[in-house]
Amino acid sequence: MDTVYLNGEYLPRDEARVAADDRGFLLSDGIYEVTPAYGGRFFRGDRHLARMARGLAALRIEYDTGGLPAIKQRLLEVNGLAAADFAYVYMQVTRGTAPRTHYFPAHAVEPTVYAYARPHQRPPTATWERGYRAITAPDRRWARVDIKSIALLPNVLAMQSAVDAGVDDVILVRDGVAIEGAHSNFFAVSGGGLVTHPATHQILHGITREYVLELAAGLGIPVELRPLAVEELASASEAFLTGTTTEVHPIVEIDGRPVGDGKVGPVAKRLTEAFREGLPGAA
Repeated sequence: MDTVYLNGEYLPRDEARVAADDRGFLLSDGIYEVTPAYGGRFFRGDRHLARMARGLAALRIEYDTGGLPAIKQRLLEVNGLAAADFAYVYMQVTRGTAPRTHYFPAHAVEPTVYAYARPHQRPPTATWERGYRAITAPDRRWARVDIKSIALLPNVLAMQSAVDAGVDDVILVRDGVAIEGAHSNFFAVSGGGLVTHPATHQILHGITREYVLELAAGLGIPVELRPLAVEELASASEAFLTGTTTEVHPIVEIDGRPVGDGKVGPVAKRLTEAFREGLPGAA
């Protein structure tokens, strides 16, 4: 049975109902979070929880996140994922049901809280080792990308451009700078070191990104946190995306041109190995 959580209840997905006047439905007035679990143990769950709390505070949605870890754990259990190799829980909080106004409700309303659990599979090893292709596209997102808003239409349109081009992913470009992916953070390798955009309002402050930066420090890989001009991609030796479900996602071609020698490079391989060694339950 596919069991979801909605406003205090665990129920079959096809019985879940959200009010037509919910501000998430009408105005994308809410945030979301995706937390990975390996072998039934959440990975960096505290950081995902903290990011959700920051997003709620930024949007001035009053909701106590203290009960969320228990909700996430129960969703794994009731969906038979307590021992799954790789799963995740999606959780969304909107401002709740209120008249459609371009300002906050005059009186306090209960937020709408929805969550579900899903199994996830990594791509086959041969696919990962072959690498992935991407295109660049204009970054048309709003100015507070650091808030994990449910207003994702620009991201969807960008990813659809990749689908239309027959490639795997997209790198968003703003003012000549390669910012990040449509649902992931972006890294390039130049001179043996990593280059990635600093954690400003222009990027999502990725939990996986943070972990990869920690791994790089532990491996002695130099890191530059700076805007990466799109022209620099032509001389990069490697590129990859990071994210909750993508982990480390090597990019071997951008806009039809190979990155480096067109193969998955040693830095991405070292980071992936270290990444997996640090996961819950890793030998």
